[in-house]
Amino acid sequence: MAAHVQTGKNYINEFAGLKSWLCSLDHKRIGVMYAIAVGIFFLVGGIFALLLRTELFSAGPTIMGANTYNQVMTYHGAVMVFMVIIPGIPAVLGNFFLPLHIGAKDVAFPRLNLLSWYVFMAGSILAISTLFTSKIDTGWTFYTPYSIRTSTATVTMVVAAFIMGISSILTGLNFIATTHTLRAPGMTMGRIPLFVWALYSTSILQVLATPVLGITLLLLVAERTLGIGIFDAALGGDPVLFQHFFWFYSHPAVYIMILPAMGIISEVITTFSRKTIFGYTAIAYSSLGIAAVSFFVWGHHMYVSGQSEIANVIFSALTILVGVPTAIKMFNWTATLYRGSIQFTTPMLYALGFLFLFAIGGVTGIMLALIGLDVHFHDTYFVVAHFHYVMVGGVLMALMSGMFYWLPKMSGKMYQESWARISFVFTFIGFNVTFFPQFILGSMGMPRRYFDYLPMYESLNRISTIGSYMIGFGFVVGLITVIRAIYSGPPAPANPWGGKTLEWTVASPPPHHNFDVEPVITAGPYEYR
Repeated sequence: MAAHVQTGKNYINEFAGLKSWLCSLDHKRIGVMYAIAVGIFFLVGGIFALLLRTELFSAGPTIMGANTYNQVMTYHGAVMVFMVIIPGIPAVLGNFFLPLHIGAKDVAFPRLNLLSWYVFMAGSILAISTLFTSKIDTGWTFYTPYSIRTSTATVTMVVAAFIMGISSILTGLNFIATTHTLRAPGMTMGRIPLFVWALYSTSILQVLATPVLGITLLLLVAERTLGIGIFDAALGGDPVLFQHFFWFYSHPAVYIMILPAMGIISEVITTFSRKTIFGYTAIAYSSLGIAAVSFFVWGHHMYVSGQSEIANVIFSALTILVGVPTAIKMFNWTATLYRGSIQFTTPMLYALGFLFLFAIGGVTGIMLALIGLDVHFHDTYFVVAHFHYVMVGGVLMALMSGMFYWLPKMSGKMYQESWARISFVFTFIGFNVTFFPQFILGSMGMPRRYFDYLPMYESLNRISTIGSYMIGFGFVVGLITVIRAIYSGPPAPANPWGGKTLEWTVASPPPHHNFDVEPVITAGPYEYR
């Protein structure tokens, strides 16, 4: 690919005109504003996580009581899921790079893009405001019947999640329209970068699945305020129905989180292996396959809820089926690495860490798809470990890989490689020290979401808590490394990594309209020789 190279305005450093940022229609500035918001919320959610692990360092009360523990657990989950992991990659890196990847000057609907940020911020601020009122202690899943009965700020938090869902839908619609209508001449769907394929598949999930969550949350609000009897058994409702509605959205939401991460990994591995990606078409269509199958697997969360044995068997088979397109990606990434000229830069280290951790998360996911094993592991720390190996080991490792990969392009500055690698080492080792013992705790029968535990679980919990401090240190080092690069790093060239996609053909940071001369595409995105 080739495009006109030009100098550009620094979109990271120049905050002089705050109004120009808050009213900007530039997709890059909106991506930066999302990055700042998500970064702050990630810090908040991480503090809640460290508080939880500190409380669980030893049996019995440590730093908080049982009610406070339930509240901290709820905020950790809600902030990380709704305000960090779901919007993190699409809203931040997707907003910044989708138009650049396809040779467009902006997204299809710039005003809608800015509106999505304001809607996201409105929902997030409303959610955080509950910390200063009656708080919430339902867990991030808002399960009935407790969420109907509790006197905490459930309605406020549920409405906040509903508002953030609207932002997700707006972003998804914008990305689908942009991908279909604004591709540069010669860029067919068979030539778009795999990160764009991942965002496109994610957008389909956002548009189709999020309305189900929105309706469910509105029904929960109506249940609490009007007593209409949909989920309340005392009024003839069914509390388990809420779980069906919730997980019909929330399992596709897992792939809203992980598919963009997989797109990042495809970009990073091919660049730092100096090889054309192995099986481009298979990786591209496996993203669509994962998105399609994800709508039919929600029942594996509910093997012990009383649903029929036939339903359990069907959901088990469909859940195992998700492993097929996922395995295709893992195979193709490994084949790309094979005999490649691998460069162990920080983005590549995080990508390799993703492969290791996500493989463990995927294998344990297949284990939990098996009815017999899931009945034993249900609501234990085995599920906590599996979830975090996928979400933290997958999404956040990929997000860190993408941030270090594209930071020179976004900021126009290079970061200090040695400190970035230290961040990876502490994050990767700390993650395994934190969550691998939880597989053992779960197999021993330790239930999740409990304030206290039996003394027999104490030694492994202490190891897990020490690991959480290592993760926290690793992320702090990474944050400091990024901030230092932005404010005092050396200037970045247009293409420091030798990448082949279009964003590397413009200046670092990109100019306002991306391309003065519309690029014409004559080859695929990964033409390494």
